Amino acid sequence: MSLSQSQTAATPEAATSEIVAQPGPWDDDPVLKVEHLTMRFGGLVAVDDLGFCVGRGDISAIIGPNGAGKTTVFNCLTGFYKPTEGMLTMTQAGGGQYLLERMPDFQISAHAKVARTFQNIRLFGGMTVLENLMVAQHNPLMLASYFTFGGILGLKHFRTAENGAVDRAKYWLERIRLLERADDPAADLPYGAQRRLEIARAMCTEPELLCLDEPAAGLNPRETAELNELLRFIRDEHGTSVLLIEHDMTVVMEISDHIIVLDYGQKISDGTPDHVRNDPHVIAAYLGVEDEEVDEVEREVETGEA
Repeated sequence: MSLSQSQTAATPEAATSEIVAQPGPWDDDPVLKVEHLTMRFGGLVAVDDLGFCVGRGDISAIIGPNGAGKTTVFNCLTGFYKPTEGMLTMTQAGGGQYLLERMPDFQISAHAKVARTFQNIRLFGGMTVLENLMVAQHNPLMLASYFTFGGILGLKHFRTAENGAVDRAKYWLERIRLLERADDPAADLPYGAQRRLEIARAMCTEPELLCLDEPAAGLNPRETAELNELLRFIRDEHGTSVLLIEHDMTVVMEISDHIIVLDYGQKISDGTPDHVRNDPHVIAAYLGVEDEEVDEVEREVETGEA
C-alpha cells in the first residue's frame, strides 16, 4: 500500500522504534538546523526531542499522520510558539546566524528572513491583488519613508523604493499569471489563484526560507501542477529554500529533495523520497500497525509485498 492510501495514525509505541536517518547534503550546508526541539502544552508533548536540517536551496517536506506535530513545528520556527526546549538555528547565505527560539515573531520575518503561509488562506480579501503584495513590503517601505515623513514629502529615496516595490509585485504577479487581475479584489480570485497569490506575497519579503503549510490542500490536478512548477521556480531561479507540510503524497514525492516524517511528535524517518517511501517505520505509521508489526512490514518491503 502506498503512503497516499491511508492517513491512519500509528500507536505511540511505533514512534519509539529505532530510527533510520539517511545522511544527505542537507546536513553539509543547512539553511536551518533544528536540534532537540520539544514543545509541551501542560502534560501533552506535541513535539518530542526533534532534530533535522533543511538544506540550502532544497525543497524539504515534513509529513506524517494527522496530529503528528507538523504545524506545531512550523509555529515554533516562525515564533508563534516559544519552544519548551531546543535550538533553531537559521544560517543566511551571507553567513549571519539567528537563533529563532530567542527572537520575537516579527524579527524572524524581518531579520532572519523566514516567511510562511497557513493552512487556511489569509489574504486581505478587500484589498486588490497588487495591494496584497505591496503590504508584504511594508517594512522596507517604512524605512525608506523615514517612518512616513519621506512619503508625505515625496522624497526621492522613498519614490525609488516604492517603484522598486511595485516592480517586485508585478514580477510575482506575472510569475503566477495574475498580472491582468492586479486591480481586482483578492477575494474575487478562484481558490487556486488565491493559494498562488499567498505564496507570491510571502516571496515579496525576499525570504531565505519559505515555510508552506499544506499549500496543495483543496487544489485540483491542474492547480497542483501549477503549484509544483511555482515551487521549482522559487528553488531553482531564486535559490530560496522551501520547507513544506503536505498530505498530498504525489506532490511530496514529486518535488521534494528531502523528507522528514513525524508521528506523535517524534521523527520516525529522515531522508530522500526513495528512502522514506521504503522505510518500514513510515509504512507502519501510515498503515496504523502496532510496534511489534514493524518487523513484519520490513520483511514485506524487502520481499516487495508492501
